[in-house]
Parts: sequence; structure tokens; C-alpha cells
Amino acid sequence: MKEKTLKEKALILNEIDIDRVLKRISHEILERNKGSKNLVFIGIQKRGVPLAKRISKSIDDLEKSNIKVGKLDITFYRDDIGKKIKPEVEITDIPFEIVDKDIILVDDVLYTGRTIRASLDAIIDFGRPKSIQLVVLIDRGHRELPIRADYVGKNIPTSEDEFVDVKLKEVDSIDRVTICEKI
Repeated sequence: MKEKTLKEKALILNEIDIDRVLKRISHEILERNKGSKNLVFIGIQKRGVPLAKRISKSIDDLEKSNIKVGKLDITFYRDDIGKKIKPEVEITDIPFEIVDKDIILVDDVLYTGRTIRASLDAIIDFGRPKSIQLVVLIDRGHRELPIRADYVGKNIPTSEDEFVDVKLKEVDSIDRVTICEKI
């Protein structure tokens, strides 16, 4: 079976835009939570992790706090695990207590909501947080589950044939978000 390739249609965010968006989200998180006292961050593997680290660093710089950041792999919580021939399993590393904490869950793109549903299931296996708030860099619509983000970098309406391609320096050596189409 031939693998589909992607053709770039439009640049949505460049490095400067991404930095600006993450700083805005940092301020929104602080405002909503009245500071950073009870916050912990959990990034969804793969690109949610560097985003979580960047936002927590921005908050640390503003508040002189030391926010803990964890990594979450949701591979075995997915409802489509049987459909993937060879799932990519990443590391889950949450080396701190989440009970009664305000968790800031971070992902790059919110699409159907299924990744977030799986993430919620995985987090609850670690304990019962006070709250879970969702940050996404991009919300592209097309929800299949009743899930919405608390903090959104940019809403990008897309068609089902399009793909939002997020690249981050920590993973891809470049910061940019593009809309691509499958060809």
C-alpha cells in the first residue's frame, strides 16, 4: 500500500508567532489560576512535552516558581490501538504527585478529541487531581467527543482532507505550523 505524502498549503505560525502564542497562554493560565502555586504540567508525547516545558518556563520566569513537568504516553489508552500495525510507544514520566493538583495538560493539535479522552483516562490512573485544564497550540475542529480546550493558541478551521503539521525545535529542529494536504 502506497503511503500518502503531504503537500504544504499554508504557513500558519512561524517561530516568532509560536513564542508569542505560548507567552499569551502562560499569562492566561496564571490569571485563571491566580498564580502558579498548585500547578503541574503534563505534556502528551510527542510534541505536547516541549510545549509544556516552554509554557512552564515562561510561567517560572514570571512567578519565580519551579513548576514540575511530566510526560504522558497514551498509546495503550487509545481506542484505535488495534487498528495500528506498529504503535509508537513513548515514555510516561510523571515523577510527582498529582492528587489535588491543578494539572495543565498540553498537546499540539486538538482534532477529534480522542487523544485527550485517552489522556484523561491515563492521568486518572495516577490519582485524582483537583482539576485538569487543557492547552493546545492548534484547534482544528472536527470533534467526535465533547471535549474543548481551556487555552488555545490558534483556531484553524480545516477540511477532513487537510493535515496540521506542527514542527518544534526540540523534536524537528524548527518551529513552524503549516496546513498540508495529503497527495
